[in-house]
Amino acid sequence: MAKGSGSGGGEVAHGYPHLGTVREAITALHRRLSPEAMFSYAPSVLPADVAFSDLDDLHLGAQRVARALVQHLQLPDARMIVSFREMHHAASVELTAGPEYFIELNDRFRTHRRDIGAALAHEITHVLLHRLGLSFPGTRDNEILTDTVTTYLGAGWLLLDAFREDGVSSQKLGYLTPEEFGYVLAKRALAFDEDPAVWFTSPQGYTAYTKGRARALRDSQQPPLTTAGWAGRHRYAKDRRHALESAGRGPGSHGAEGGPAAPYAFERSPDGMRVSFPCPTCHQRIRIPVRGRVRARCGLCRTILECDT
Repeated sequence: MAKGSGSGGGEVAHGYPHLGTVREAITALHRRLSPEAMFSYAPSVLPADVAFSDLDDLHLGAQRVARALVQHLQLPDARMIVSFREMHHAASVELTAGPEYFIELNDRFRTHRRDIGAALAHEITHVLLHRLGLSFPGTRDNEILTDTVTTYLGAGWLLLDAFREDGVSSQKLGYLTPEEFGYVLAKRALAFDEDPAVWFTSPQGYTAYTKGRARALRDSQQPPLTTAGWAGRHRYAKDRRHALESAGRGPGSHGAEGGPAAPYAFERSPDGMRVSFPCPTCHQRIRIPVRGRVRARCGLCRTILECDT
């Protein structure tokens, strides 16, 4: 049985403490799904498809939202049975062979219906990952994987929109921080050419998205990409010169790392120096020759990258 994180109360953590695992999750998802399969999850689930009014019947409305999310996440054979009970977690799902899956939601959602879609999105993604055979070891990392995949496949903006915080109370669903949700959502927006900003009803969720988007944009502005800024290019040129000088000292010399904050590293090879760096889309490591302007294509996500090595 997979369980979601707590649904409210307490201080909300901020920042990017799980960023390394999030990036590993994005890479793992790209390895599991082909680029064609990935883009079959466009567009994101729309607000109208998961809207839940206080006038809606609780159980019928939950079933309707679950059905919309099942269809979006491409689980046509899965029927979700949704119930409510007192529990510590926000929600849980029983992972079986199907064709029926049983989801339990925290009783608090009886009166917080606007967030039912967010809770269901996370649990239904557990079902998707179960069917894909994709998981990370350990509960924490597996929940981070689930949050990341929920968001990257177009349903996780609901989780970020459920984040609310003021001077006296707070609520957040999922294991990622609000900024990490914003980061993954921005990575999807850049890859799928979407603008999720118009979907937010939570001002705090929107702010977290803008912060995450700024962090995501930095991934595509690192050397040796031609979009890198002056400071990055200057540092890269210095590190490249040092690597080339080290390579010329004899058979025992090696390439050089780009420094503690640099995402790239230089490596010696039989045909000359190479530089390796993460793809800004899927974070798969790419290796290309150091020979000036180079156009590279990521072998995993097929992103075309303009580089100045």
